[in-house]
Amino acid sequence: MTDSPADLVITGCTVLVHDAQERIGFEENATIVVRDGVIESVTTSPESPPAAEHLDARGQVALPGLVNCHTHAPMVALRGVAEDLPTEEWFNDVVWPIESNLTAKDVELGARLACAEMIRAGVTCFADHYFSMDAVASVVEECGMRAHLGEAYFSSQGPQGREKSLEFALRHRGAAGGRITTALAPHAPYTVDDDDLTATAELAREHGLPVHLHASENRDQAETSLERHGVTPIEVLARTGILDADVLIAHGTGILDRDLPVLAGASGRVAVATAPRGYLKFAWPTTTPVRALHDLGIPVGLATDGAASNNSLDVWESMALTALIQKSTTGDPRWLTSRQALHHATLQSARAVGLGDTLGTLAPGRRADIVLVDLTGPHTQPVHDLAATLVHSARSHDVRTTIVDGRILMRDRELLTVDVAEVVRELGQRMPALLDRSHGKRIQDYDT
Repeated sequence: MTDSPADLVITGCTVLVHDAQERIGFEENATIVVRDGVIESVTTSPESPPAAEHLDARGQVALPGLVNCHTHAPMVALRGVAEDLPTEEWFNDVVWPIESNLTAKDVELGARLACAEMIRAGVTCFADHYFSMDAVASVVEECGMRAHLGEAYFSSQGPQGREKSLEFALRHRGAAGGRITTALAPHAPYTVDDDDLTATAELAREHGLPVHLHASENRDQAETSLERHGVTPIEVLARTGILDADVLIAHGTGILDRDLPVLAGASGRVAVATAPRGYLKFAWPTTTPVRALHDLGIPVGLATDGAASNNSLDVWESMALTALIQKSTTGDPRWLTSRQALHHATLQSARAVGLGDTLGTLAPGRRADIVLVDLTGPHTQPVHDLAATLVHSARSHDVRTTIVDGRILMRDRELLTVDVAEVVRELGQRMPALLDRSHGKRIQDYDT
């Protein structure tokens, strides 16, 4: 330990910790020391070392920053424009016609508003799968968040779509001082053909890149794929080599029993992102099979999807809903426990985006992505079981301070890196052109 002052010292907090078996625990009256963007120590020593910045966190809980493992951040611009519709109408009649109007400026402003929302909700890292991703990368660099970014593409774009996704991933990998990681981002097996998926898998292995895509999003997609092609979307990923790369699968509520041995036999690292609020809104009959994936050792990270379908980017809500829906669908009140839900929110989410060695736990050597949660409100008192209080009583608005790489992005609920009022003003001016559907175009057809 150096004698020079630390960059940041947080004192007086209760810290969520993981033991050697990754069990969730808590250390009271702890001190976290941060230097050069990394956690140097987590101790219960009464000694507080000198630091350039000090945070008194008495009455607060320090957690690893939340990770939104699958979203389309710029789609906050479409929050509420397509409500109470089945999936096919939602895509074909509203969202994909509107998205044919998207400009890079729309994406930039949407991403800026989304980052503000996530910072305020304790999200320090997000995995984004969208278009005009240069604009999103620029926003991430400016606002101080961490992000795992992929330029989405369809086979209808021709080879240029895949090439653009690769070019983006290679150019931005390691950007923003290492806060940006990248992935290849084919949209889904129903919009990207086998040849493109096979080529993508080869590019992923050649360049050491992961793949982030939608697959078996719902049961209809799985059944339609079986009827038309004789294989499930997961089996498509296997035969095209995608499962031989590191892959993050969005949703997976249509994963069937026959898919489980296929996933278990994957030679790449497989993870699944679950965004339960949207599944409820679309009235999908199934949810992500978290328990079956757990039994295979496949991490399930928490996500929100885009705000056009989910209406919020609140990962805290995703954590609570995941726990509740798992109890309901398995018929077992002992699953998912609050501590298991916190494991999904921390280490499993970090692993899902390929950052399990650097994020997900507050321990020496990990990046200093930290949120401080105030539990002094009446809705979180008294505390009999801290894990249960965090999952089922606390809400994202209880996050008081958000820190990424040791930099404070929100202090005492005040955003320090995004001017929300200005973003909302600019975005409002662009709404008429963005929402115009009179042209009759759409960027793709939903037909599954």
